[in-house]
Amino acid sequence: MSMREVVSRCEERFGINVIEPLAHQSGAHVFLATRANEDLVLKIGVNETEVTREVHALDEFSDHGAIGVRDFEGALSALLLQRAMPGHPLSSITDDERATEIFCSVFRRLQSRPVRGAHEFIQDHFSAIGRYQRTSVGPLPAPWVDRAIEYLNGLVASTDRPSLLHGDLHHANILRHQDQWVIIDPKGIVGDPHFDVIQYLLNYPARGGKAETVLRRRIAILTERLGLEAQRVARWGLAKGILDACWALEDGSDWRQGLDTAERFERWLARRGHSNQSSRP
Repeated sequence: MSMREVVSRCEERFGINVIEPLAHQSGAHVFLATRANEDLVLKIGVNETEVTREVHALDEFSDHGAIGVRDFEGALSALLLQRAMPGHPLSSITDDERATEIFCSVFRRLQSRPVRGAHEFIQDHFSAIGRYQRTSVGPLPAPWVDRAIEYLNGLVASTDRPSLLHGDLHHANILRHQDQWVIIDPKGIVGDPHFDVIQYLLNYPARGGKAETVLRRRIAILTERLGLEAQRVARWGLAKGILDACWALEDGSDWRQGLDTAERFERWLARRGHSNQSSRP
């Protein structure tokens, strides 16, 4: 079925008028739409499983700063969303310290949400690293993959109270809606809350200074405001860098950026004496 046909079926199913494409996000197609004089967003996802998880996560975050779900059709991998107005993303705040403070306020609201229902577990989210390791071939240096798995296993085992996480909480997924900041596009992952700051740390890495300086400043603000452990944040960052490299290899894209990310977090750990010297790459 072509995208035009899917959109037509969505118009009929939801009783909406699709106006124009809005964006193309990680394989999803997003359109501006209206229904009964209400401005809406139609999102057509990659598959039913991912869209269903997103709907469930938005429902669970609904009282804690998430955009509203108006309707959903799994067979079309489509969901109808409230439109954020004016909809400016957090990336529009170019003062990095101010943006980080806003991120903290959004993070705190989400973390008050208990886990309910079925969601993806964080170890499953990281499964690409295991797939890569089992192939025994590829450009990633084995010590980095081993380090990521070591950190991941330790972090998962030591997570006392898994939380429902956004899973992709960064500047573009935090929008201004009326007098507050709201989240969109959650992955709905259950795991360590420390992981939910990582994608924010990876975006605009040199905004307001050199990447190393910005990383140190952001981690300092996040750990102070949110009561997080800096060492856990950095270890999740290293594991996420290797995960991104593995995903890139599966997609046939450049894996080096993921390795650069892992190296940047490893340097942070080494400067503070938290690196595992016995297995240092």
